[in-house]
Amino acid sequence: MSDPIRLLHFADLHVGTENYGRVDTVTGTSSRVRDFLDRMDSVIDYALENQADAAIFAGDAIKTRDPDPTQQREFAARLKRLADNMPVLLLVGNHDLPGMASKATSIDIFSALDVHNVIVGGQPDGQVIETARGPFYLAWMPYPMRNRLLTHDQYKGNSVEDLDQALLVAVDTLVQDLAHRANQHDMPRVLSGHFSVAEAKLGSERSVMLGRDVAVYKSTLSKSAWDYVALGHIHKHQDVNSGGYPSVVYSGSLERIDFGEEKEQKGFCWVKLARGETEWNFVPVDARSFLTIRVDARDFDDPTALVVSTIKKRDIGGKVVRIVLQLKSRQSASLRDSEITSALASAYSHSVVREVDNEARTRIRGISAETLTHFELLEHYFEDKGYDQDRIKLLLSVARSIFDGAEN
Repeated sequence: MSDPIRLLHFADLHVGTENYGRVDTVTGTSSRVRDFLDRMDSVIDYALENQADAAIFAGDAIKTRDPDPTQQREFAARLKRLADNMPVLLLVGNHDLPGMASKATSIDIFSALDVHNVIVGGQPDGQVIETARGPFYLAWMPYPMRNRLLTHDQYKGNSVEDLDQALLVAVDTLVQDLAHRANQHDMPRVLSGHFSVAEAKLGSERSVMLGRDVAVYKSTLSKSAWDYVALGHIHKHQDVNSGGYPSVVYSGSLERIDFGEEKEQKGFCWVKLARGETEWNFVPVDARSFLTIRVDARDFDDPTALVVSTIKKRDIGGKVVRIVLQLKSRQSASLRDSEITSALASAYSHSVVREVDNEARTRIRGISAETLTHFELLEHYFEDKGYDQDRIKLLLSVARSIFDGAEN
């Protein structure tokens, strides 16, 4: 038997995410952008050192639909380094898509320039990939954008629920067609996609998601046509078909976006591809660490001293640190912020969230309002108003569009 094909699978780089960063005076960009690019470098280093035969990037290269030219250049330089050594699928994710179907995606430039060894997966398709260890069939399904898959006239006047169901049927049909085409090839077969699977566990991508989502059922993907299903879109690494064959795997994102991913391990997947007996493993990367330190100072005369002593007991060097401090209202004015800031000097970045006990304090179901994101606050509000889940999803989608427009 020949050696299995060595396949690299990674996704959700989101170059341009600047949360918790600071401006680099040399480059003029956020220091957090460098974190994300460094993670991509480590993935490529691993692939080259271990002689990968092909690479799949399963979508969301850059955070915004209209990427910063410098960030686009840095991503392109790294992609070329990978493509100089192997075929690379660059799948279109939801963050890569423009608002209008007629506009180009943020990664179409690689297709227009016909970059050697780069396949831009902007439409559902598949082809045989030739490698030094033999061929394999690779199919792909980009993020299912409604205005590309559903014609306006056909579904004009339909309810949100009807549109969701129509989109799900469209995606299911496309994936089944890809499986039918794959079955015509007597070789290892891989499907790559950028979408949600209904049975998957969500991560913090809910806070950065663009547009409304469609959730494909696991049964649509776990077909005998495939030896491995390489997914992007959900940031939490997982095998949705754990214990079954083929594995249906989200590689997860390479860097932490926010504190919702504080405890998640970040990395990529290394696949040994063979027909009927594919194996894979998750390879962690050295992502920026996030650390929440909770301090209850309500019964202490000197809350500042307690915070400082608690910080000194923790390893905060190079980490994004959040102090969640519980205080009584009379203690808040006496807090010595400069001492706390000094104690946090070795942290990469830091913030202090004060949870002050008083009757006027706004709390939502026992949760401090200050600790919630804009979208979480809206979601709680809509739920408290008694709106059904479909209406909540629609309202949150509109809210995301408004927030995204304000950021741009």
